[in-house]
Amino acid sequence: MLAISTGLTIGVIAFAIIWIALAFWPARVAGRKGHSFFGYFVLSLIFFPLAIILAYAVDDRTRTVTA
Repeated sequence: MLAISTGLTIGVIAFAIIWIALAFWPARVAGRKGHSFFGYFVLSLIFFPLAIILAYAVDDRTRTVTA
């Protein structure tokens, strides 16, 4: 019984680590574009597909406009 519990615990921890690591992807993309890293990180923890789409779709705030 202990072996099943230990295996399940390791699986849950591994899933959580991968989930958190993936959440950094849209946060880094949005952060490079001048948007809130933390906001996109939290959004991607809750709803990853929406966060990744939004991160690539938002405008780049770091570009300078030349006339």
